[in-house]
Amino acid sequence: MAAHPSPASCTAPTVGVEEELFVVDDATGELSAVADEVIAVAVHGHDDQIEPELSQAQVETGSAVCATLVDLSASLTSLRRRLDRAARSRSARVLATGTHPSSSWERAGGVTEKAAYLKLADDYGHLTDEQVVSGCHVHVGVPDPGLAIQVMNRVRLDVPVLLALSANSPFWGGIDTRYASYRTEVFHRWPTTGLPEPFASRSDYDELVATMRSIDAIDAPARLYWDLRPSARYPTLELRVADVPMTVEESVTVAGLFRALVVEATAQVEAGQPTPSVRPEILRAALWRSARYGLEGDLLDVRAPASRPARDVLDALVDRLSPHLDALGDVDDVCAGVARVVAEGTGAERQRRAFARRGRLTDVTDAIAAATVP
Repeated sequence: MAAHPSPASCTAPTVGVEEELFVVDDATGELSAVADEVIAVAVHGHDDQIEPELSQAQVETGSAVCATLVDLSASLTSLRRRLDRAARSRSARVLATGTHPSSSWERAGGVTEKAAYLKLADDYGHLTDEQVVSGCHVHVGVPDPGLAIQVMNRVRLDVPVLLALSANSPFWGGIDTRYASYRTEVFHRWPTTGLPEPFASRSDYDELVATMRSIDAIDAPARLYWDLRPSARYPTLELRVADVPMTVEESVTVAGLFRALVVEATAQVEAGQPTPSVRPEILRAALWRSARYGLEGDLLDVRAPASRPARDVLDALVDRLSPHLDALGDVDDVCAGVARVVAEGTGAERQRRAFARRGRLTDVTDAIAAATVP
């Protein structure tokens, strides 16, 4: 039997976060198709990014490449504040939510005039029109392409728990969907979403990408919209499952847990431990359960497999990762972030509480806006 890997043997990888944010009218809170104007006047940092997104009412930010969660928090905070100032100069605000509480996709101004996005609209039709959802993508440095695949094979089992923790999209088109992350349901309609099956090697992955391109299923590796993938742009493993969280602290917490998962999996690969086998049907069920309930109700422990209270599943994950979090210097920040979500509820729960006070979706939008900018 392989020896249990030591957390101390793992070097801390870099971490970065991309956040998709909605641009809304400052007076009404409805989607406002002025993202290009906001981007044009925003103060751009030398080590981060502010870019257009799929719809004209969205902006994507990219943090600096960070060594610590403290640095990551500072970078995301700076980005949100700069975007807020730019948006207010155009009578707008930015919102960190997976779906807009009340605005229809029709208010998003259509697809951004960018060649790649226009091709998506041409290929996927109305599916592209309705894709007015915002996610959070976490990049953790894994420079070895072969190792990235082996790490992905292991980390995929815990991705549903990170979705549950980040759930922040209960409303769609002015109705309560009864989902914690309805963004996931909208996004998973695309044919290249979900969690990939394990790969035997990097060449196995590369062969699939080549085949998908040869049959015109994708036009570039970036069109593999999996919830977890080797990044098409950077030497990283990229987590894509999360709703954009309402607060910077939550984004950092998800990033910290994901980095610890990558460190744990790297140690397992180096120790020669076998990759756990879980049926794809179980993983799909786990993702759906996380999207439906967030941290309310039960989640699936896919390794058992068993249905267990969501907070028990989350606690078990944090406990398991604690040695790695400690070795990375992240244990206090991550545990505090998890504890706050457990105490105050996910973004979805907080959105519903804001609505319950007076039954007004404008109160939900105001609550999100207040939490978006630290």
